[in-house]
Amino acid sequence: MSTKIDAVINLFAGTARLWRGSVAYRRTPPPARLLKLYDIEACPYCRLVRETLTELDLDAMILPCPKNGTRFRVDAQRIGGKQQFPLLVDDNTGSTLYESGDIVDYLQQTYGRGKRRITLLHPLAVLSSQIASLLMFRGRGLSGIRAQASRAPAQPLELYSFESSPFSKPVRARLCELELPYLLRNTGKGGWKDMGPPSFRDSLFKGEKGTTRNRRWLAENTGQVQVPYLVDANTGTAMYESGDILKYLDRTYALRNA
Repeated sequence: MSTKIDAVINLFAGTARLWRGSVAYRRTPPPARLLKLYDIEACPYCRLVRETLTELDLDAMILPCPKNGTRFRVDAQRIGGKQQFPLLVDDNTGSTLYESGDIVDYLQQTYGRGKRRITLLHPLAVLSSQIASLLMFRGRGLSGIRAQASRAPAQPLELYSFESSPFSKPVRARLCELELPYLLRNTGKGGWKDMGPPSFRDSLFKGEKGTTRNRRWLAENTGQVQVPYLVDANTGTAMYESGDILKYLDRTYALRNA
């Protein structure tokens, strides 16, 4: 499937969630130690946590745990006692949490405004997230849910992304399938002038590009702000464009292409 068609499908998925995970509403200094999230990209419960990470402008080390995966699922069971996802590990507070609702509450209370979610609305959030996840269905099944053989990188990759980005989602799905750990640099939008595709946004508004922490880094270091942007210290590679990134990941790490 072409990346453009994939992006259109993911636009519908974002709409199902009312574009949660697009804007960084709360921008607090990042914690001293990175959050760690044991995650499955296609899991609707994991999506709720990743949305909150974007909205709180929090980076996290993503440790993909697709079905039949062998790289991080064992670690997750050792840490928490079971293979259930999402699993959040926060070494800043010594906290280890399962259950998306509990994790969202924890993140809001620890790094946000201290507000708990409205419990009665959580089932609706889960339902809309499930619908969004079903839109990731492709010919071989759900994208971003089953492990595929890959080479393990010596160092985690780095991905600038935000949860609802339709072009970032296929890249995150492939990283999950290949069990490639990556530092998620959340690049949520900082204001209404950030809305829309980069070419449309930059020509119409001509506003400041660095409206949030990681958007500012992209503007200063690459001269533009768009996602996804992949940095791979293992090969000295840094690149934009989801289609090119997907080809790079398969060429570099997927064993079926060896």
